[in-house]
Formats: sequence, C-alpha cells, structure tokens
Amino acid sequence: RHLDGRTEEDKQKKKKTVKEVTQDWETLNKQKPLWMRKSDEVTTEEYASFYKTLTNDWEEHAAVKHFSVEGQLEFRAVLFIPKRAPFDMFEGGKKKLNNIKLYVRRVFIM
Repeated sequence: RHLDGRTEEDKQKKKKTVKEVTQDWETLNKQKPLWMRKSDEVTTEEYASFYKTLTNDWEEHAAVKHFSVEGQLEFRAVLFIPKRAPFDMFEGGKKKLNNIKLYVRRVFIM
C-alpha cells in the first residue's frame, strides 16, 4: 500500500489508453489539368485524347486554340474545332446546346 491508501493494482486500473488515429493522404493524380498547362507543354496526342474524351467523338479535332488571358479578367481556355459538323446541327427543337464546357477553379461546372 501507498501513503494515499491505494494499491499498485488501483493505480494501474486508473491509467487510460488513448488511441491516436492518423490519416496519411496520397495524391493519386499528380498531373495538372490540360488547360492549366502552357500550350507548348501539351502534345498533339494529349489534345486528341482530351477532345475525344470530352466530346465522345471518334475522330480527332480539325483545329485547337489554347490560350490564356490576363488583365482585369483572368482565364485559360482550350477551344476545339471538330472535323465534321454534328449531324443534327440544323435541327430545331428544345435540345440544350452544351458545346462549351466551363471549369471554375479546376472543377467542371457545365
């Protein structure tokens, strides 16, 4: 017994075990978005792959314009011109046109 009247067993029972949870994050995609890179750093194959993924077109694009604007307004853009016009280009109706894709802070908006 100790001076305070507790035994060794009492002292050991009062000890708490604290679990420490740590999380280790790993970046999976380390590549910068295509439109955030300089145009001279992007290859023709990368443009073609991005265009096909974005538009579900089986053909490559006819032309691409990759540029950035700085001033009061700042943005970067990649514009693709398809080889062929869409087959339903001149059809009227209530079809929503979504030909221009918008990314804000590297997140796809529309």
